[in-house]
Amino acid sequence: MTRVLAIDLGGTNLRAAVHTGDLGALAPQVHEPAPTSLDAFAAGVRALAAAGEAKALGLAVPGLTEGSVCRWIPNLPWLDGVDVAALFPGMSVAVGNDAQIALLAEAAEGAARDVSDAILLAIGTGIGSAVLANGRIVAGAHGGACSFGWASADIKDHGEERSGWLERVASGRALDALAAQIGLADARQLIAAAKAGQLAAQSLLEVPARQLGTALAGAVGLLDPGVILVSGGLADALDVIAPPLLAALRRQLPPHLRGIELRPGKFGSRAGLAGAALAGQAGSGWRQIR
Repeated sequence: MTRVLAIDLGGTNLRAAVHTGDLGALAPQVHEPAPTSLDAFAAGVRALAAAGEAKALGLAVPGLTEGSVCRWIPNLPWLDGVDVAALFPGMSVAVGNDAQIALLAEAAEGAARDVSDAILLAIGTGIGSAVLANGRIVAGAHGGACSFGWASADIKDHGEERSGWLERVASGRALDALAAQIGLADARQLIAAAKAGQLAAQSLLEVPARQLGTALAGAVGLLDPGVILVSGGLADALDVIAPPLLAALRRQLPPHLRGIELRPGKFGSRAGLAGAALAGQAGSGWRQIR
């Protein structure tokens, strides 16, 4: 098979590996800070491709893409407007939003392999999302069908330019602020305390869990997915947040949709890298899974 350079590019870090056929064994061969300029990114990709003898590139980015063009990458603005295929003319290139790319891995060989319709929420520093409908990852009219962090269940919210309501109340950043209320350093410590049975931590997590569930009800009612996958840092707290989240979600749904299941992703933090490998292998048609 064609050797694929898979890159999971985040706002903070870049992880890369050369895929030669065994997705289960795929692990980051490079883990380094994200480039700070387009020139540094292009030079790094060319060097990695040459070293790995890769002829194809699969790239997951934290923002909006359309075809092979990066339209809006808030944390990496030097990518805005860049046509990645034109940047690497000697390679076959597939580019996508990181949550959509992660869902590709889960739908093809992971926790959503048994369903034709699914929603993925990647809850870390922010909230990414992706939709699988009838075996195809939905791009939307402009590639932006991956923006559930902008969902709102608060009519009094005034909105913000760079982050949506759900991100502001239920992302890792929001949990960091909640953790500080009880003297903990960050969301990771808050989750660990809740899992250890600390009532104060569990009570704090219940509010964002209910907000997530309430907002998700609209998506479930619209799409009727077979499963909701949760990845990112909040997946570690799924046993704690699932009961209040599901209670809030089911309260807003008709009986025939209340059986929706929450699952953690199979690939965990490797989902972006695994999906990038599969996208690079499939080329521009990577969104069609079955």
